[in-house]
Amino acid sequence: MSDVIPLVEAPTRLTARALIVGDRIDTAGLERPDTIALLPLAFRVGPYGLVALFRFGVAVLVGLTPLEEEDTLARLRSRVSGERAKGDDETAVLEISPVGDEQKSSGGPIQVKDLSPQRFLVVADALAKSVALARDEREVNKVFDVIEPFAAKLAATGSTPFRRRDMLRLIGQALLVQHRVSGRVAVEEKPDVLWDRPDLERLYARLEDEYELSERAGVLKRKLDVIVETAHALTDIIDADRSTRLEWAVIVLILAELIAAMVQIWLATVGH
Repeated sequence: MSDVIPLVEAPTRLTARALIVGDRIDTAGLERPDTIALLPLAFRVGPYGLVALFRFGVAVLVGLTPLEEEDTLARLRSRVSGERAKGDDETAVLEISPVGDEQKSSGGPIQVKDLSPQRFLVVADALAKSVALARDEREVNKVFDVIEPFAAKLAATGSTPFRRRDMLRLIGQALLVQHRVSGRVAVEEKPDVLWDRPDLERLYARLEDEYELSERAGVLKRKLDVIVETAHALTDIIDADRSTRLEWAVIVLILAELIAAMVQIWLATVGH
């Protein structure tokens, strides 16, 4: 019986998952001996697994077994703020092919020459931005679902269908989404690894194009601008209503004083 242990070949296809685990991930102090990058924090898990943690709440996992994935996410839980019970996710298949062109065909696998740490970081960056944009798009659309009937009612009747408290709640929703989304995911910025590996820019450009990162970020920004303008308009409406009420209060007080003065004059005249 031979004592030679057969070598296990690296798989040619691996599944990559980008998971929304929360609003933020605190990566400070999580460095490990097998760390391959600090921004984002990336490290190895198991024989073929790679993990990248992005501070805007996304974890990208490649080549992990279900047990390794569950263990990694459990260890991460204490570092997550705004944890979500069921996070959004995006899945892609990495096809490792030393020959051929690195590309991402529509609906097909991401073809890479190897799963070097640098290539992993490029792929992880694109996947993380895509799933984060999907989260932000849903957050913005929720506010639009509230704003649209409000705007339609305002256009049709010329009066606000909400009470003041409801209007303030809507303004709060709009500002909260604007705060969460703007500046959280710098889609226009390329991953830092491209400074050292400009030869990977072509791979990133293809992933950016496939996931429509720039186009989606542009649409999201325009929607945020509408939300902010709507919040300003609602604030103006509240201020106008308050001013109108104050004006009527002043008029009522003046009339009350006039009436009181007239009554005093009449009483004085009657007394004489």
